[in-house]
Amino acid sequence: MGEERDYLSWFKKTDLGALAHDWAFWQRADQQVPQGDWQQWLILAGRGYGKTRMGAEWVRAAAEADGRVHIALVADTAAEGRNIMVEGPSGLLAIAPPDQRPAWEPSLKRLTWPNGATATLYSAAEPDSLRGPEHHFAWCDEIAKWDKGKDVWANLAMTMRKGKLPKIVATTTPRPVSWLRALIADPHTICTRGRMEDNDFILPQSWIAVMQRTYGGTSLGRQELGGELLEAIEGALWSRALIEACRRQPLPALRRVVVGVDPPAGSISGGGGDACGIIAVGLGEDGCAYVIEDASISAKMPEAWANAVRDCCERVGADRVVAEANNGGQMVGAVLRAAQSNMPVKLVHASHGKVARAEPVMALYANGRAFHAGVFPELEDEMCGLVIGGDYHGPGRSPDRADALVWAMTELMLGAGRAEPRVRML
Repeated sequence: MGEERDYLSWFKKTDLGALAHDWAFWQRADQQVPQGDWQQWLILAGRGYGKTRMGAEWVRAAAEADGRVHIALVADTAAEGRNIMVEGPSGLLAIAPPDQRPAWEPSLKRLTWPNGATATLYSAAEPDSLRGPEHHFAWCDEIAKWDKGKDVWANLAMTMRKGKLPKIVATTTPRPVSWLRALIADPHTICTRGRMEDNDFILPQSWIAVMQRTYGGTSLGRQELGGELLEAIEGALWSRALIEACRRQPLPALRRVVVGVDPPAGSISGGGGDACGIIAVGLGEDGCAYVIEDASISAKMPEAWANAVRDCCERVGADRVVAEANNGGQMVGAVLRAAQSNMPVKLVHASHGKVARAEPVMALYANGRAFHAGVFPELEDEMCGLVIGGDYHGPGRSPDRADALVWAMTELMLGAGRAEPRVRML
């Protein structure tokens, strides 16, 4: 690269302007597009590797090559898509030559290139927004963060039906998420892996030094900087081995069933939020707790998740709903009772962090008193993302399912409610 830069003095100023946007000149060998008729290209790399630039340059090349193409841009949230994929320093507007820069219409979430090619921005927080449109190509960013990743990917795949060979590029820092592991194992996926150090020519040396000094050798550093997909997170409250050891079927007779609910932040006013954690846990005649259902949903409106809670209660025969009320106060109870007037709701308030509340529940698993009656991949991914000390490194922005689990387990096994009369909902 140093020799190439020596040649820059031979170029005229006008040539340098074109060279600044020549990705074929600047890209490293490990950043080149794979050869062949692939369908899915997964760029699994640490922070600073240049994966955003790779995704943006791939989209730019596809758009400039054919004015008839329609491209999907899918980000964790609409704000991240705009700030990173479109308007960011390595985004589609920044990398485009002045004469090829697409027109950006934020209100329509649409980019239009001079030749007519278009790209539409979608949010993974709204999987149903991908129902209906059709695309030739798609670029998905930070897919390991997507709360409903499996559903979003499935919806997107159904839209990839234009052209002879639709293709998807996904760029992400890895997290131990079950559906991401399945994507890597898919024979139709080509995977490029990379580390922060691979881009050390561009990155500030002072920043690299701080990152290596702070996170070098740790599991978090291996994941976030080295781009490794680790099965276990350093300091995680639950391990996958522990959860696997705590599966038990068939169920014993149940004395009580409680549904824990972690309402999505901001949803009481209808403003949307994260997923609504809805976890059903039963207390067996053997004195152990059993997770029997994960009914969690991504819902914008309170009526939707309240109805999901009601339906779950009816299916499992719950005698109590335990719901966190920190973000909605008494309105949480009112919303739940609006779905069913006689719903037995107990509101709880979090006085400690999520991890601190979860530690006694983890001890139940470790002591052979809590089990899973089945497999609950999304819940288990969140449980394994809770880290001692208060951090969360699992899928999504918040461990909504895990928090709902903690409320239900606490009510049945650790709180005063475990001694209350048995009342079953009809």
